[in-house]
Amino acid sequence: MAENKKLLRALSGEVLDTPPIWMMRQAGRYLPEYRATREQAGDFLSLCYTPDLAAEVTLQPIRRFGFDAAILFADILLVPQALGADLWFVTGEGPRLSTITQQSEFDALKPVAEIHETLSPVYETVRILSRELPSETTLIGFAGAPWTVATYMIAGRGTPDQGPAHTLREENTALFEALLERITAATIEYLSAQIVAGAEVVKIFDSWAGSLKGEAFTKYAVEPCRVITQALKERHPGVPVIGFPREAGEGYVGFAKATGVDCVALDNSVAPDWAAKHVQIDGCVQGNLAPSHMVTGGQALIDETRDIVRTFSKGPHIFNLGHGITPDANPDNVQLMIDTVRAG
Repeated sequence: MAENKKLLRALSGEVLDTPPIWMMRQAGRYLPEYRATREQAGDFLSLCYTPDLAAEVTLQPIRRFGFDAAILFADILLVPQALGADLWFVTGEGPRLSTITQQSEFDALKPVAEIHETLSPVYETVRILSRELPSETTLIGFAGAPWTVATYMIAGRGTPDQGPAHTLREENTALFEALLERITAATIEYLSAQIVAGAEVVKIFDSWAGSLKGEAFTKYAVEPCRVITQALKERHPGVPVIGFPREAGEGYVGFAKATGVDCVALDNSVAPDWAAKHVQIDGCVQGNLAPSHMVTGGQALIDETRDIVRTFSKGPHIFNLGHGITPDANPDNVQLMIDTVRAG
């Protein structure tokens, strides 16, 4: 099967004439068909936990654009909810969670073994997708990295600087590390179950990795990713792992070797020529067009896309954005990007 799946070929280290392409948040509010299905579901969490609808929105961008990969529609905060945190979404403001800032709150969390009861609809979505996706389309499962998930569990919401998590890390290191260990163990089980259900690749999103510096980056971004990747590779040999330590900067250098991931996803704050020289030497890279081009389009989109493809053409590369596509993006610009990549 892997022979006709361009994404798996790139992840195995093959250099292709044109890179495979998919987009973070490719199932999202920029698509009218997504908005219609979201309305049918009623709310965001109902969409995540209704397998037929979650599979439908995952398939929509594949039908429309023919991407080389589909990424499971879910959310990184389903794991905290499965561990017993309260989770809800405020319209226009994003997620809210009950917080973990003291030992009694941590002690109230569920054991890792119990997460599948909550997450079983996600695995059913994966099973549906593994049956319904075109034979050439790779199915990607995913989870949030422990540090990023912890920042939400500690603050109870997204924050500009992840300050509450940094404060807990410094003031109650034992509690912070216990939380990270619980999330790490849950993430291994969650991703493993996705693979059993049919995911062919998994991606670890560390959206707030960039706020960890120096030794803290090594300890709380690199090491949990290494532990998760090693465990998954022991259980599921041959299933590739993509790591995304967003805004890691110099931390991208050596990340693949330190963690064992098969591909490093790059945000758009790093220059492609720098990344080709310092990161791609260790294997496949993914990225890294600025999502703003999906809004503005035009010649700048074409030029930047061509430059990224050309710069990474000497090694294994998966074309993607440097972060998720935004709700104000124009689907016509997505098509222009795809056409530009595939035109060579």
